[in-house]
Formats: sequence, structure tokens, C-alpha cells
Amino acid sequence: MLDLLSDILTNLSVRGTLYFRTSLTTPWGIEVPPFENVVRFHFAHRGNCLIEVEGSEKPIAMAQGDLLLIPHGASHKLYCAPETRDSVLPLDTVIERSGFTGSGVLVYGGDEDDHDTQLICGHFSFEPHAKHVLMERLPPYIHLKNYGEAAGKWMEATLRVIGDEAGGQRMGGDLIALKMSEAILAQAIRSFIESNEAPEWGLDAFSHDNLRWALDAFHKSPNEHWTVEALARAAGMSRTSFAVLFQKKMAMTPMEYVTVWRIEIAKKLLMVPKNTLTDAAEGAGYASDSAFARVFKKETGMTPAGFRRSFSAVHSSM
Repeated sequence: MLDLLSDILTNLSVRGTLYFRTSLTTPWGIEVPPFENVVRFHFAHRGNCLIEVEGSEKPIAMAQGDLLLIPHGASHKLYCAPETRDSVLPLDTVIERSGFTGSGVLVYGGDEDDHDTQLICGHFSFEPHAKHVLMERLPPYIHLKNYGEAAGKWMEATLRVIGDEAGGQRMGGDLIALKMSEAILAQAIRSFIESNEAPEWGLDAFSHDNLRWALDAFHKSPNEHWTVEALARAAGMSRTSFAVLFQKKMAMTPMEYVTVWRIEIAKKLLMVPKNTLTDAAEGAGYASDSAFARVFKKETGMTPAGFRRSFSAVHSSM
């Protein structure tokens, strides 16, 4: 059985995509458009740059070894120095001018090639219908400084391997880099929810020992008969103390959390054509089809059958 964070990311169907590894020489500037249902990332493999995320008050100074996550796929600008901010070009234009074909390294910029900025860029996508409070509450960006060293020797080694493999010439290099990058997403989110910033975004419940025990127990067996009392026992707390603390930390009741996640499980089951309504109801922990359908409609605004039709229509048009 998966632990709490692993279960969340697995159920959201996280899939990594590496855009490219860059070699950018001064002067240069790139504007990346917004995109839904993705977490974008940039890792500074070598050199430095500035990144300005839409809605942020000031640019983020990226140094070698830093990792930046943009959890909600917001548009952002990357540039080498403040004076180049207003001359950034759209990503599509940069790709066209660089002659980048989708493999190897994207080489772009001016003639000052005494040193270059090497970034590893990509995103993690989720199913369009998938959601979870953890992902929804992440801030506009997460800047992890000197990430390889801070996360430990294994992460530093992983980042070095990604840097060597991404856009390289050896067979299987892109796949190796891609799968390793998915591990980095989990590590980066874990680092954030364990940080001092997590409470500001309503995420410290995931690192609070007692609440995490309850959440972990629920995620390992979501279709069991969960009550506030049962969750409190898993947390090692009294019912009242648990309910009050959960509401304070999560801004929702324990049973609201249970319901929301069960509906996410049901959505995933309904996406599989061979599964029946009963399969989805039982898999999500509901004793009857009618009770399940009633809660599903309340939470999503759609019947289970309507959701399945909408999902099928979207995927058939892709």
C-alpha cells in the first residue's frame, strides 16, 4: 500500500514531460505561456537566471543547483538579467529561431558565450478531472535553493544524472531523465510541506504527526467505514480534539476530506470502461449505488453516467 503523498500523486495520474535542456548565452529572454493541469519545473543545472512568475511581486533569482516548481502552470518569463526583461520572446519564437527540433539541447542567445545557462525544463501533467486539496493549495511557485545538496546526496546524484541524460545522445537517456524527474516532484512537494511556509498555505496538516497518521490510514484503505471516531483513533487523539485540530489545520471537516477523496477515486474508476457504477461505488467506499450517485452529483454537479460520457467525449476528440 502507498503512503499518503504517493497515493495522492498516483491517483492524480502524474505524468512527467521534459521539454528540453538549454544552453542559453547572454543576452536572452523567454516567455512561457500558461497551461492547465500541469506543474512546470526548471532546474538550474549550470549558471543562473531570473524567473518572473505571473502574479509574483518580484523575479526569482535562480542559482546553479536551484529548482523552481510552478504548481498551477502559470505563465512566466525567464531572462538572463534585469535589462533583458522587456525584450523576452515567446517560447514558440525562441524554438523557431534556435532551430530546435525536439531532441538534443536547445541552444539560443547572444554571442557572449564565455559561460552559458543550462536549464532542465519540463512539466508534470494531471488528469483534467483530477484534483486534491494538497495540489490546489500549493503557492504560485516553490523555490528550492541549492536543491541537490539540501535534499541529500541521492537527490544531488539524481539531478546530475538528469543533467547528463536529458537531451543527450545515449539511447534511453530522455526516458531515464523523465522517470527520475517524477521522483523529484514528490521530493520537492514533501520538502515544501515540511517547511515553515506550509502553514501559510494551509498544508501543515500533512506534516503534523497525528493528523498525518489519520490521513495515511484513510488513504491506505479509503473504502473502509470511516468515521470521525475511527480517524481520531488512527491519529491517537480524542474525537473532539482531532475534529477541532483537523478543521483548524485543513479548513474543512474530516468527513469532508473523506468525501472529496472518495469522489476522486470514483472518477478514476469511472474512467475505465469495463467498470460498472457498482464497481465505482464499492471502490470509493459506498454501500449502495444510490448513495454514491447522490454524493457524486452533489460534489461534481454531474451524475456518474454524465461524468463518464464527458470523459469519453474529451478523450475521443484528442
